[in-house]
Amino acid sequence: MESKKSHWEKVFETKTPNEVSWTQKVPQTSIDLVVNAANSKDAKIIDIGGGDSNLVDFLIDLGYTNLTVLDISGKALERCRKRLGEKAEKVTWIESDITEFKPTEVYDVWHDRAAFHFLTDKPAIDQYVALVNNYADELIIGTFSENGPIKCSGLEISQYNSDKMAKTFSQKFSISSSLLEDHTTPFETKQNFLFCSLTRLK
Repeated sequence: MESKKSHWEKVFETKTPNEVSWTQKVPQTSIDLVVNAANSKDAKIIDIGGGDSNLVDFLIDLGYTNLTVLDISGKALERCRKRLGEKAEKVTWIESDITEFKPTEVYDVWHDRAAFHFLTDKPAIDQYVALVNNYADELIIGTFSENGPIKCSGLEISQYNSDKMAKTFSQKFSISSSLLEDHTTPFETKQNFLFCSLTRLK
């Protein structure tokens, strides 16, 4: 059976951004939510499953100085670094499966658009929750909603509504806002996403 890493390396090696469904030229919702959650331009911000997403480009241009991008695919990170050119030096790059990630610092803002929903078994979800419980202050998660696809890139995913999301992270976080959004793919199809912002319980 093909490993998760092999799957994603092949995707990013063989497909252009216009050939994958998740591409966003301007990830405006993520930008807005991160800016709202970050309390300063030097806030520690990590983008989980950031791949070759354009989010980091916009955050650099907005003046954020403490950015980290994590992805399971080295090919994806390589493409993002190449696109950024010299600006790539302003970012910390981490190649890791999120369930094997061992953070060395707490992040002020933990952003994840569509990595979390690829976790479909309880041990992996529990591992993710344990990570954010220990290493995140503000949590922004985008997943497929109950009206979204049931698969992505040929893989099963987990759909969420705001109640299910709140329950998943209820040990340490509460939802401060949630919204549903239709994402238009490069092939002009629609995918319904749920975005939740969660704040650490005091």
